[in-house]
Amino acid sequence: MQVKLRDFEAELLQLHSNGEILNQSYGELMEFQLVLHKAGRLFDSSHNNKNESRILEEDSVEYDESSDRPLLEEQEMQVIPSSKRRLGYITGLVAQVKVCSFERYLFRATRGNMLFKQAPVNDLVLDPTTGEKVQKVVFLVFFSGEWAHSKIMKICESFGASCYPFPEERVIQEQMKSEVASRLDELNATLEAGIRHRNTLLNTIGYQLGLWKLIVQKEKAIYHILNMLNVDVTRKCLVAEAWCPTAAKNQVQEALKRATLDTNSQVGVIFHELKTIESPPTYFKTNRFTSGFQEIVDAYGVARYQEVNPGVFTIITFPFLFAVMFGDWGHGLVLLLASLYLIFNERKLGSKKLDDLRMAFEGRYVFLLMSVFSIYTGFIYNEFFSVPFEIFGASTYKCTNPSCRDASTKGLIKAHSGTYPFGVDPVWHGSRSELPFLNSLKMKMSILLGVTQMMLGIILSFFNAKFFSKPLDIWFQFVPQILFLGAIFGYLSLLIVIKWCTGSRADLYHVMIYMFLSPSADLGENTLFDGQSSIQVFLLLLAVIAVPWMLLPKPLLLRKQHFKKLQGHMYNVLGDSDSDSANLEHENKEDSEFEFGEVFVHQLIHTIEFVLGAVSNTASYLRLWALSLAHAQLSSVFYEKVLLLSWSYENILIRMLGVIVFVSATMGVLLLMETLSAFLHALRLHWVEFQNKFYEGSGYKFTPFSLSELEDNK
Repeated sequence: MQVKLRDFEAELLQLHSNGEILNQSYGELMEFQLVLHKAGRLFDSSHNNKNESRILEEDSVEYDESSDRPLLEEQEMQVIPSSKRRLGYITGLVAQVKVCSFERYLFRATRGNMLFKQAPVNDLVLDPTTGEKVQKVVFLVFFSGEWAHSKIMKICESFGASCYPFPEERVIQEQMKSEVASRLDELNATLEAGIRHRNTLLNTIGYQLGLWKLIVQKEKAIYHILNMLNVDVTRKCLVAEAWCPTAAKNQVQEALKRATLDTNSQVGVIFHELKTIESPPTYFKTNRFTSGFQEIVDAYGVARYQEVNPGVFTIITFPFLFAVMFGDWGHGLVLLLASLYLIFNERKLGSKKLDDLRMAFEGRYVFLLMSVFSIYTGFIYNEFFSVPFEIFGASTYKCTNPSCRDASTKGLIKAHSGTYPFGVDPVWHGSRSELPFLNSLKMKMSILLGVTQMMLGIILSFFNAKFFSKPLDIWFQFVPQILFLGAIFGYLSLLIVIKWCTGSRADLYHVMIYMFLSPSADLGENTLFDGQSSIQVFLLLLAVIAVPWMLLPKPLLLRKQHFKKLQGHMYNVLGDSDSDSANLEHENKEDSEFEFGEVFVHQLIHTIEFVLGAVSNTASYLRLWALSLAHAQLSSVFYEKVLLLSWSYENILIRMLGVIVFVSATMGVLLLMETLSAFLHALRLHWVEFQNKFYEGSGYKFTPFSLSELEDNK
């Protein structure tokens, strides 16, 4: 490949050099042709003016004895005393922007003893020296004497003017014109042939350029990995230490054996498993469907090795919480069509450079589940672009008078017993009771979903502590946390469910406030079940006990364990291997770095953060209610104030304008801005309210060496 590239480079450089020479010759011939055409006319006009020429000749041979003329240098005084001499002339081209300065310098240098003629060239002329096209002028200068000739030539050189010979005889002029035209045709044919050859060569290089880049990237990647290997001088071999998944160990061994056979190596590859105290990288095997959800978790932080992976739960919880805020099955259908388009065209779109749309393409399966759950919650809210439908049957209420929709629930009578089969009864939409009813429903539902997800996070912290053999975290973090959250917000969730099931009119705000102010007081009409006051006192005591339970025992027990380890390490047992001694050294280092004050402050911060976070995190889930309400109200405004209002007019233009504005507002605000807003809020609920209960995210990702990834990213 290197030899081939060197040959291509030499050939291209030769073509470029030859092209520059040919272009310079072509430019000179083009200028010479212009001089032959333009200067001939100037020459003829100058010969016709005999009086002017005669005066110029006489003035050029006279000795100037006038006192007004400045003194001349010695070489200027050497004038041939001949009264009859022919005038000399020079022809050429000069840039149009320099013509005035050029003529002025000629006039001053010759003391006015010259005749300057010019003829502009209409088209741009290729400058042989610079290779650029400029506007030029053909000039003709008549002068007398060798000294004037040398002066004019120097001025022409300083101004970048091109001078060409011009014969006086008309026959010779015509002969030179024909010769120049013939040479121009030959040069033009040669230049076109060179351009065709150069284009063919560049097309050949361009066709193979992608393959060459891939080869170079592979070589660089291989040598980058080889630079990480250690050289064993005594055994004359390379030693590599690397991580690989346990399931892939046999594949690695087979690949090494195959490489040994393919290269006819005389030394076999030795594969040995090492024991180390270093934390391994984290690797989760994903596919096209799960990779997007795993990336959402990894954006917060990569999990520790063998830590509980929240990406498994995110597959369901993330699109569901998004759908709670984006509940409209009409909007969900549009989002579903967009995600299906990305999925069905993933091969074609995956090979293109999508730039800013790459993130949306990578999350196509995330959008698929988001749209499916949005359709589901849209059916529950019974909203299709804010319009309710009796999809699952007729309403359970009937209207007794035309104004019943404006009079809250008055005027509505129940048509049959029971409730609407699925979701919200369509009769609530448009009534005065819609907003209070849906507010109460969505707010309580948000609290239930939030407490459930936070409970799940605390339960997952139990499995983390159990797997990593940390009994202190189980007894003095998991247990008090589950008791504290359950005693307050778990109890609130239970009251919500009981109120829904019994149809009670109890004020839950009053119940929760007086649970802290006077827990043993009689609740009166706010009582939901017997013995409620006694249970509230018991739950409040549990919540109060859970705080010191979470704060004090763990630091004290860690301090006690530290002193025991120090006493036991007064005499260390010799390790049987390097790994044993390394483990022992690692444990001694950890024991020596133990600081009780630092541990206690850390536990204090963790306790305060959990206690305050239990309140703020639960309140943070109310964003599910707020965004769902905002989405429904925006959709209703666009439908009623834009579409229906424009459709009430008989003018077809107003109707068309209303439809255009409705579609634009729906696409721009509800399907783009609201989608992004709900996505970011769902992301925040997972990162802050859910994952902070159990997830450390202090690991690093497993990045294996792979040549196939280079081919995919080509």
